[in-house]
Amino acid sequence: MTLLDNHKVIERNVTLLLVLSLLVVCVGGIVEVVPLFFFKNTIEKVAGMRPYTPLELAGRNIYVREGCYTCHSQMIRPLRDEVQRYGHYSLAAESMYDHPFQWGSERQGPDLARVGGRYSNDWQVEHLTNPRSVVPESIMPTYGYLARTPLADDYIADDLVANARVGVPYTADMIAKAKDDVVAQASVDGDKSALLARYPKARSEDFDGNPMQVTEMDALVAYLQMLGTLVDFKNYDENGNNR
Repeated sequence: MTLLDNHKVIERNVTLLLVLSLLVVCVGGIVEVVPLFFFKNTIEKVAGMRPYTPLELAGRNIYVREGCYTCHSQMIRPLRDEVQRYGHYSLAAESMYDHPFQWGSERQGPDLARVGGRYSNDWQVEHLTNPRSVVPESIMPTYGYLARTPLADDYIADDLVANARVGVPYTADMIAKAKDDVVAQASVDGDKSALLARYPKARSEDFDGNPMQVTEMDALVAYLQMLGTLVDFKNYDENGNNR
């Protein structure tokens, strides 16, 4: 009996075909899944990544609350046209502190994975307040009310605690100083050394143009200005490997 004849036997016996198909799927699944149980971490650590500052985390919460992820993705795919337009493709480590991640489901507007530092704070505030004033063809809603809404930071420490429980490395000191760090990052004066020691590369300035009050606009702009700025991609080649 030839190999082809053996194959005909399997094709003509529905029960045998089903059993063998399940066996192949099970073996393939085991080969893929079992090695993961022996890895302490499936995400490669990348130099520069840190948890969000309390102000950035508050801004991220506002970003999620307003549904920004429904129109703006934060995942640059490793395709030539995407990399040329948005920058180095996204690394898994860039989402390691996101709960949930902000990859998005579609794009009505540009990807925001590398938007940090591309525009000034004034531009970001104007764009959020009146999108058509800077991008005439924009269909984005207006968010000017964020600049008139004081940031409610009474529970910001609780947000850090919740994130710490799912693996974000917030320390007891970070949690205890959360409210102080919010004020320090959104102000133009004062000692920033403690903030920067806890959160390297954190931008500390008046984000919304109103130094008299910390607003939701401060938080959202601080979050946007951080996106894509933590990893130095000069250290990585086009395949994502260290140079």
